[in-house]
Amino acid sequence: MSAAAAPADDIAELKAAVEALRADQARAQARIAELEGALAKQRETPVAVAAAPAPAPNAIVTTAAPVGSEPSRLSLSGDMRVRYESNFGVAGARNRDRGVFRARLRAAYAVNDWLTVGGQLATGDPDDPNSTDMTLSNFDDDLQVSLDQAYIRLTPGDLQVHLGKIPQPFMRTELVWDGDVSPQGASAAYTADLGGVKVKATGLYFLVDESVAGPDSRMIGGQLSVQTPPAPIQAELAVGYYDYALRSVAGGDAGDFRSNLFAGGRYLSDFNLLDVIAALTWNGLGEKWPVRVVGDYVHNYGAATDADTGFGVDLLVGRASKPGDWRFTYGYAEAETDAVLAAFSQDNTNIGTNYMQHTLAIDFVPQHNLVLNATYYRYRQKDGVIGPVDWQNRLRLNFLVNF
Repeated sequence: MSAAAAPADDIAELKAAVEALRADQARAQARIAELEGALAKQRETPVAVAAAPAPAPNAIVTTAAPVGSEPSRLSLSGDMRVRYESNFGVAGARNRDRGVFRARLRAAYAVNDWLTVGGQLATGDPDDPNSTDMTLSNFDDDLQVSLDQAYIRLTPGDLQVHLGKIPQPFMRTELVWDGDVSPQGASAAYTADLGGVKVKATGLYFLVDESVAGPDSRMIGGQLSVQTPPAPIQAELAVGYYDYALRSVAGGDAGDFRSNLFAGGRYLSDFNLLDVIAALTWNGLGEKWPVRVVGDYVHNYGAATDADTGFGVDLLVGRASKPGDWRFTYGYAEAETDAVLAAFSQDNTNIGTNYMQHTLAIDFVPQHNLVLNATYYRYRQKDGVIGPVDWQNRLRLNFLVNF
């Protein structure tokens, strides 16, 4: 090797060593960035949100705990709905348009594996048990908010018990039970799986009105329901009996008595309701397009009138739980004057009982937890005892956000 070649070789080795050191430094910086990112993720506490079905979501979302720790015992969920409503079609009466708002916030805390406490805050008139809606009016007054539910839930094995102002425990339609009614008292439900067929027995003791000086108003009711596996056709049957003893009405008002026969400060009928619900769901068009038919029949064995029966039939095509879903609904219902207790039945229109009603609805889910809905009601009194007998129209456009 010549003397001139030696320095050149040394320079080449030094350059190679520098490049190796730079490569090691780049790998070290990349590893540091990776570790810092992992540490930041472990420090976060994200909220895991599950998409909720429309129109009345009960899905619970939980706050996720840091990696390596126990899951959070607190769960939160809720919804907000903004509505445009148009009422029209009664001869000689003024058409009415209005804006309506609803907000609900639910929380539950698991004290242990079998004991949970929970509640729900909701907008709406505290004196109206079957609505959480607020009309946007009154010179921009603040909205009313009340404690709509507050309960203790016990879950020993397959038994579930609720105490307090509790969620609705029964399989239902709007014919007998409005979706906003939260009974107060105690319920118990036991579910058994018999070879894929689910059998559920539910009981409710409902404290309707307590009297200081006289007898109370209460309801004792029960329901037995059966549900077959989902594919290809799922069948459901529920038979319930609700025995009301309405001896005190001091806590009620005209908005509770509504269209039932009421005079002299008391109901003229007793309310002993047999309620039979049957449903069939066909999944032959795929999971996105189930076809469901629901029928509900109710008879009041305590009525003081022969206007004691009601029924409803609904056809639903599609689902409304995932982005891109569509659901189409048609329903028809009739309820005679004392077929049901109007205080707790549907309030989709201004007629609580003694009505004939058609319902058309379309639901679309553009994004997770967002539902767009249009619902049209065409309805009238069945026998024309009170008010107009013309067919009336109500259109609702709903924007619903679940969280």
